[in-house]
Amino acid sequence: MQILKGIWDFIQYQILGMRWLDELIGSALSGLGLDTSTRLGGSIEFFAYDVIKITILLCLLIFLISYIQSYFPPERSKKILGRFHGIGANSVAALLGTVTPFCSCSSIPLFIGFTSAGLPVGVTFSFLISSPMVDLGSLLLLMSIFGAKVAVIYVIVGLIIAVISGMIIEKLHMEKHVESFIITAGSVDIESPDLAMKDRLAYAKDQMLSTFKKVFPYILIGVGIGAIIHNWIPEEWVVAALGSKNPFGVVLATLVGVPMYADIFGVIPIAEALLSKGADLGTVLSFMMAVTTLSIPSMIMLRKAVKPKLLVLFIAICTIGIIIVGYFFNVIQGFII
Repeated sequence: MQILKGIWDFIQYQILGMRWLDELIGSALSGLGLDTSTRLGGSIEFFAYDVIKITILLCLLIFLISYIQSYFPPERSKKILGRFHGIGANSVAALLGTVTPFCSCSSIPLFIGFTSAGLPVGVTFSFLISSPMVDLGSLLLLMSIFGAKVAVIYVIVGLIIAVISGMIIEKLHMEKHVESFIITAGSVDIESPDLAMKDRLAYAKDQMLSTFKKVFPYILIGVGIGAIIHNWIPEEWVVAALGSKNPFGVVLATLVGVPMYADIFGVIPIAEALLSKGADLGTVLSFMMAVTTLSIPSMIMLRKAVKPKLLVLFIAICTIGIIIVGYFFNVIQGFII
């Protein structure tokens, strides 16, 4: 048992967490005469370490996930979803969202395609929620920072939110609140040809480079904000606003997260810094969920596909779910960290 724990700790801290990289960067900066114990030195160390670590993990994860995704083109995904009904369909749609794009704006075109193909609105919304909120990349990246327990529970809870939200929308019969051009568009159901491994590898490489170019600016911004929070914002400020002494911290974090736009890779450094400063775990995760699921740009895009009543319902259900999850994690924080 001790051997297994040692192996897992090595994976957690040295492979996923890349502690060796942190030590290497610290030694390099010290060798250049920079004192990493100062605010400026600490900020530079935090920035360099997180940018390099997230970039390495990002490229590896996108490549692997894109390779898996090559087996699930839209046509095949539609056929898979069409075989299920009720909660089973919502669950499969939420799971399918874990191997699709990394932000809500890139998920919306797929959502429109699925809806145009005649899939139930509630099922397509389960996909739309899970896609940016819980993907395989976020699972491993969360494990590298918050640990396996937090990461696994986060993904499970995110899937539950996606399934329940889709079922609520389905039960309320909101089909009439989808824009008519989406309903009447139809879709061309072309069977995707079987790809050779070489083609799949080429596809994964192209997806990795394309996604990295889109995401990297947000990584720089997110890590930059994280570095400022980590080294310049007084701890008591963070604790007062987002700690356990403020019963409305989860609500505040959720509302602050909504106007922002970033994917999971850009927001995790901010969450990491907030947690290190004393913010409660659930409060931090609520902030992450709000940023990735309910950003204003993605809601503007979604408004083109659905009418205001359905859009407001979607935002309300997601917001309430995120807040509930935040308080849940705050309650169990002592048991999982």
